[in-house]
Amino acid sequence: MALFSLVLIPFVISSDVASACQNTDDFVGASSPGDIIIGGLFAVHSEMLHPEEHPIKPVIQNCAGFEIQIFLQTLAMIHAIEMINNSTLLSGITLGYEIYDTCAEVTKAMASALRFLSKSNTSKDIVEFKCNYSDYVPRIKAVTGASYSEVSMAVSRLLALQLIPQVSPASSAEILSDKIRFPSFLRTIPSDFHQTRAMAHLICESGWNWIGVIATDDDNGRFALESFGVQAMANSVCIAFKEMLPAYLSDNTFHTKVDRAIEKIVKETRVNVIVVFMRQFHVLKLFKKAIERNVKKIWIASDNWSTAVKISTMPNIRKLGTVVGFGFKNKDVSTFQDFLRNIHERPTENNKFLLEYIMLLSVCAHLDNYDFQMCISSQSQYDLMQNVENKHQIWRDDFLNANIEPGFIHSTILAVYAIAHAIKGQCKDRNCKDPSAFTPWELLEELKKVTIIDDDKEIKFDSKGDMSSGYDVLLWKEIDGHMEITTMKVPSTCSQHCRPGQMKKVTESPHTCCYECVYCPENHYSNRTDMDYCYRCHNKTYWAPVNSTTCYRKTIHFLGWTDWFAIFLLLLSAFGVVLIFSISAVFTKNLSTPVVKASGGLTVCYIILLSHFFIFLSTVFFIGEPTEFKCRTRQALFGISFALCISCILIKSLKILLAFSFDPKLQNFLKCAYKPIIIVFICTGIQVTICTFWLVFRTPFVKQNFSIPRAIILECNEGSVVAFGIMLGYIAALAFICFICAFKGRKLPENYNEAKFITFGMLIYFIAWIVFIPVYVTTFGKYLPAVEIIVILISNYGILCCTFFPKCYIIIYKQETNTKSAFLKMIYTYSSKSVGSIAVSQISLDSKSSSSRITAPDSCNAEKSSVNGNCHFQVPGQTPVKEEVASKSAARTLSRKRLSSI
Repeated sequence: MALFSLVLIPFVISSDVASACQNTDDFVGASSPGDIIIGGLFAVHSEMLHPEEHPIKPVIQNCAGFEIQIFLQTLAMIHAIEMINNSTLLSGITLGYEIYDTCAEVTKAMASALRFLSKSNTSKDIVEFKCNYSDYVPRIKAVTGASYSEVSMAVSRLLALQLIPQVSPASSAEILSDKIRFPSFLRTIPSDFHQTRAMAHLICESGWNWIGVIATDDDNGRFALESFGVQAMANSVCIAFKEMLPAYLSDNTFHTKVDRAIEKIVKETRVNVIVVFMRQFHVLKLFKKAIERNVKKIWIASDNWSTAVKISTMPNIRKLGTVVGFGFKNKDVSTFQDFLRNIHERPTENNKFLLEYIMLLSVCAHLDNYDFQMCISSQSQYDLMQNVENKHQIWRDDFLNANIEPGFIHSTILAVYAIAHAIKGQCKDRNCKDPSAFTPWELLEELKKVTIIDDDKEIKFDSKGDMSSGYDVLLWKEIDGHMEITTMKVPSTCSQHCRPGQMKKVTESPHTCCYECVYCPENHYSNRTDMDYCYRCHNKTYWAPVNSTTCYRKTIHFLGWTDWFAIFLLLLSAFGVVLIFSISAVFTKNLSTPVVKASGGLTVCYIILLSHFFIFLSTVFFIGEPTEFKCRTRQALFGISFALCISCILIKSLKILLAFSFDPKLQNFLKCAYKPIIIVFICTGIQVTICTFWLVFRTPFVKQNFSIPRAIILECNEGSVVAFGIMLGYIAALAFICFICAFKGRKLPENYNEAKFITFGMLIYFIAWIVFIPVYVTTFGKYLPAVEIIVILISNYGILCCTFFPKCYIIIYKQETNTKSAFLKMIYTYSSKSVGSIAVSQISLDSKSSSSRITAPDSCNAEKSSVNGNCHFQVPGQTPVKEEVASKSAARTLSRKRLSSI
């Protein structure tokens, strides 16, 4: 890569006004050595003198118009650096400085910036031309300044070449917030955007809608005018005229254009409010002319001159009317005031600004107050050199303190401290006594993240490189014959400010300034004052109470393991499991007894008990935080287990009917249909198919229920209500069939009759689930799963108890009836009664025929064929021997058949 060097040509100084310096060191206004050097750019003079001869040569000229307020800013920078060096902020590292005077001109400022770019530790001021400045080490690490936005724009473009951080305490142009065009520029004051918006609001709220604007014809003035125009339009404020004045006092047309601006103001009699975006020395010239023409208006001051003492102390300034301005927030600058009291004791060898100020004091010693200040401002460096001879030095202790503009002083000190904190961050693990320890662009990255404690508040640069500390509204008031600048707090509002948590509600008044403050409704919040509307907590997982300033996360609810009701239900389920194991133990021990055999055998009993166990187990999946697995498992496990249980009970009901039914048609049907394994497999398989289709096509899932305002209920959505209904309906259908079969056998042998208890069990099931449907539909919240658990437990306990408790009672307490002989006797007795009933029924039919014969004797012959050809007449008191013998024979036969069936 080709490497070129640019050498700053030394300039030769003489007493001639056309020459200003002999070498580049003379170019420095104030300096001090240090391990790390910070540059400073301040417009200590208001203009640079230009030679009248031609051709004009590229020579740095003398300057005129010493600015006390900006001279104070250079002293504030020096004061801040000395405080840092005397503190522990940068232990072992000293800060130095090089401060240059821009004379409020871009040309002079660019020359200073060029020296900033020169390479560190070289005998000559050389700026290397390179394609990559990542490792380049310039003579300074950062720059404080410049005073004016137009100068800062030009300098920032040059410093951006090496990404040298520039922190300005005064340049407020909105365009400087553009980090694409000005990537290394930051500032410790707000952007003009906030100022122009505040101005437009003030004007609008004051009822003024016809105003004039005067600005300087430079980048800062044009951008401020453009921004204000947009804000004025948004607030329905009309601009009657716009006047632009030359940016430089050396412009030959300056006075002419000032006169033209005054004429415009006088001519526009309906315009009583003038907004002024200008530098202090421009405002001085304008106001002098305005006082001469007796112009009395309301002047809206920008932050540039709203606190200018030299303007507020002008003779007859009160004749101009009212001045309302926007200034940076006032801060405590008492330490700086103490610094100024001893400034005259400091050496002046390395501070030409201080030396010039002391000489100015001598030259203007014969003047008082405003004339003294104007004398200082009007002396050129050349005139000063001619007039300072034979003048005695004086010192005015109160003059500098009287001219302090606290906002600018504080922002200057803040800029230096921001740079110092960034240096501290870079020097944690580096030897910063070496100038090449870090580069400016690394410091810039650190500077963007710096946080400073100011008046117990944390402040930092935003994404645009601005520190938004806000403004004070200032009012110039005449007190005891003197104009004083005070913070304006005039209560002139139609309504009070709405606090955070409230919003504006427009009243019946036609003005938007009149409103009521109402609380933000539920699930809405406001976090600033005077909000037109409340923000909604958009995310459903958040909520906000009435009159809220923020949103809160909703509480997640579900039937947890620690909930007292869940513990109670779990204990019931656990007790059911204990019962199952107890019944299993009793049946296993009495395996060969008739009661166990009459129950279908141990295999069927075990299957039924296992089904009950899984039903109790399914209740566990209804408790705890819902998951996809739990939601899919619980209904399927319950449904299949219940179907298996009812299927097994159904085959027992069919077996009882088959054993004890005397209906030949029903007997034949049951003999054909009674296939236990096939029945259980088909009945359970249908339920498995239903649940499989349900889980595949419309599977249950976890759902967040937002029906409760401040909570989220985690619950299982069944996926398909239809599938859920089919699953429950199928169980109900099986239970109904089982109920019918059991109901038909309810009058069977009492000691061993399961049908009656199965009927009771099915009734309990139906009652529980009929009640469940309306309760389940009308219940919501975390206890919804508990409703289904209760119904499952009731129906399961009902069937379990009705099926097994009577048998366990017989096995344990009625052991004498749990024998084969007792069982045969019971069946014999039942069979005898059954056959007798059949015989009696037959005799009843025959009795009707006999009655007919008594009435009509010939009828016996006619009915012979119906009673095997015999007519039997029962004499009162005589026993029908033939029928009794037949009944006993039939009873024995039936008892053997019933026993073999069971």
